[in-house]
Amino acid sequence: MGRDDDKGAASEVLAVFRALVDGADRKFAHVRDLPPGARGPLHLLYFRKAFKAYTRLWQFQQRRRSELVAGGLCRWEIGEVASRIGQLFYGQYQRTSEVRFLLEVYVFYEAIMSRGYFQAAWGSVAPDLKLRYKELRFHVRFLIVALLLNRADEAVKLADRFRALVDESKAAFPATHFREWKQMVQEISRFLKADAYFKIARPLRYNVIFDAHPSSFPYISRFYTSRVLRLKDALLTSYHRNEIKLAEVTLDTFRMLQCLEWEPSGSLYQVPTKQPSENGAPNDQNEVSGLIDINLAADMTDPDLPPNPCKAIIYHPSVSKLIAATATICEELPSDGILLIYISASGKTDCSIDFQEGVHGNSLNFLKAKHAPPASQRRENLPSQPAVDNNPNLSSKLGHYLCLGSQGNGASNNLYPEDLVPFTRKPLFLVIDSDSSRAFKTIHGAERGEASALLLSHEKPLFLSDTNITSGGSQFTYFLTAPLQAFYQLIGHSSDIEPDVYRNAESLLSSALVEWEVLLCTSNSLDQVWAQILTDPFLRRLILRFIFCRAVLHLLRSSGDGTTDLPECLPSLPESVSPNSAVTQNHIHQLAERLGVLNHFHFLDSIKESVQSR
Repeated sequence: MGRDDDKGAASEVLAVFRALVDGADRKFAHVRDLPPGARGPLHLLYFRKAFKAYTRLWQFQQRRRSELVAGGLCRWEIGEVASRIGQLFYGQYQRTSEVRFLLEVYVFYEAIMSRGYFQAAWGSVAPDLKLRYKELRFHVRFLIVALLLNRADEAVKLADRFRALVDESKAAFPATHFREWKQMVQEISRFLKADAYFKIARPLRYNVIFDAHPSSFPYISRFYTSRVLRLKDALLTSYHRNEIKLAEVTLDTFRMLQCLEWEPSGSLYQVPTKQPSENGAPNDQNEVSGLIDINLAADMTDPDLPPNPCKAIIYHPSVSKLIAATATICEELPSDGILLIYISASGKTDCSIDFQEGVHGNSLNFLKAKHAPPASQRRENLPSQPAVDNNPNLSSKLGHYLCLGSQGNGASNNLYPEDLVPFTRKPLFLVIDSDSSRAFKTIHGAERGEASALLLSHEKPLFLSDTNITSGGSQFTYFLTAPLQAFYQLIGHSSDIEPDVYRNAESLLSSALVEWEVLLCTSNSLDQVWAQILTDPFLRRLILRFIFCRAVLHLLRSSGDGTTDLPECLPSLPESVSPNSAVTQNHIHQLAERLGVLNHFHFLDSIKESVQSR
């Protein structure tokens, strides 16, 4: 009788646990379904409710673990709860860019993996297809987190485990094709190969040791006497056919995401190691272990660094979804903030050629007529240029828009320059990486209150050799996020580089960036648009790398004398940092000479004579 009572009590405890799981999952769904870029009071309310529910759930299973096990609780159920908590933290990282949330994810995921919460179910019961799908999805999420934390070795191990798990699943479930998961194996392989092209390269994040140039600090300080803007938010998206991606993270957005974060300067970001205790151990497969701590309030921030700018990554958005996310972010942008919009998408090669002139699709042109500000709100010192509205057919021509969808979606998924004009009531830093990037030049001079800064890519990638080139990712984005690796890829050098040669080349590039930074800060012809953002380290670094990219492509012999294939910026940067500047060419000459590729570039005669006279 006593044994029956114990079983009944254990069953009641298990029923309470599963009720708590259902309630927590409903609150998790509210957070998950929030639109990208949502960071206001509603998001905070939903997150706090979800976190509170999972905290209560986690503490309950820790207190009543023996009863839950007696009632029939499976290890995978604890693993699923821990995985949901990890997803909750990952969502917070996506919306706040606080690395401490990403580290919390890693702690939970590493514990799930090391304790085999999902694997343990296979030894005692018949294979469960739904449970196997959970395990597969968990592996992919863990792999993404490992990559974001630059844990390359762990990422490779996870990729191998995932591949083995897919193979095992095909054998365990012969009636299931696992086509999507086999495709995921291929995606992971392509992504890791592209991301690990240069094993000796530094992480893409902003490193105060390497990326900050003390010699320019006194000159940068002069800008603080006038209005300065800080990068507060970024919206990142890309859409290309067959682009390298991992789940919903494309290679281009992954690189931009990392480029807009601080590299930790100390040891505060080390993931804590969980030690076994009497409650269970990582290798314990017989009990339901609850040794994972929820530590949201832990002080894991680096006091030596300012906070990262917030970022919203939108995977293959529709135009309406992209515009809605932009509007949400702009609404919450502080008065001293600037929004970076990065879009990598095709405009010509991947779009239907049957698109007719005069068809604007969902370009939201009505916003401009409805909300046009008075002329007094326009900057007085902007050059007089015709607004986009005055030429309604300008953007309807082939190549004057970006494709955010496949051919079959028609014009409804074409993004036009005028779609972004209404958001120029706030300061914008636009990075358009497309073969139709020049169409977005029309934004300059058509702003609705704040002059925008634009970096526009070249139309086609250029390479000196078709050998030893990693296929994948945009060349322009690669130059903005990893300029030296992009240069190596451009000249066709192998990724198997001597460390000393690479460090020397890195030193030469750093010297170039330092001098260009001083030239920008001391220039009397620097446009006010650039002057008010040069104090921001992330944007300043993008500008300097743009100068390098433009100069390299200009000097590349295969590009000839044409300028149509060169990247452009609006407003124009000072002539002192142009590709035709002797200072600029001298630095490119030194780098090309060091790497033995001088014959592929054409320099000013004065540069050649200066070298010969050494």
